Amino acid sequence: MTIGGHLAELRTRLFLAAVSLVPGSVLGFVFANPIIHVLRAPLPTDKPLVALGLTEPFMIQLQVAITVGFIVAMPVILYQFWAFVSPGLTPAERSAARPWVPLAIVFFAIGVGLAYFILPYAAGFLYDFQSPDITLMLTADAYFGFVTTLFIAFGVVMEFPILLVLLAKVGLVSSAFLGRSRRMAYMAIVVFAAVVTPGADLVSPVAMSVVMLGLYEASIVMIRMGGR
Repeated sequence: MTIGGHLAELRTRLFLAAVSLVPGSVLGFVFANPIIHVLRAPLPTDKPLVALGLTEPFMIQLQVAITVGFIVAMPVILYQFWAFVSPGLTPAERSAARPWVPLAIVFFAIGVGLAYFILPYAAGFLYDFQSPDITLMLTADAYFGFVTTLFIAFGVVMEFPILLVLLAKVGLVSSAFLGRSRRMAYMAIVVFAAVVTPGADLVSPVAMSVVMLGLYEASIVMIRMGGR
């Protein structure tokens, strides 16, 4: 396929991935208020979230809806990614990589669940820094921006071991290489977790660092068991 053909194929796959967001986003918008109520639960009930602009409540519902749409559409998005890259692989590489595509969906769901578990601790950590001289007046836009970023970040990070295993399947990395690079990888993971996680709490970056370090070590074991 020519470069133009590849670009046309990429455009088609991106379009289909974008369209796949619509059903979940519509569903998320219909049930936005119950979802917002659940996500707001970690905050003190006597501390209402403040909207500073006329359009802010609508935009927050839209933000929550799109996040729900992204989570629901993840199987389609991963399939479109696979459909784009698989023609460039050899039959053996496609056969080795194919079982990991559905597993990526499971790992993403686990990441979102982990973010939901961490959310009360991250919010509580930040709330505890109030004092008699400093009262937190939390805006709804800031809070739900924090929540949606946390969910997507943890969902995407859980694809980390699958990426490493697939790179090993096509011969780009090995268990020995990952083992030798452990010190540099650990440092990169800690920096990445600090940058990607929203807010200034210590809970979410520490939790993400621990998860990614565990996934890194698990990836080395899986790759070694696969003979790489």
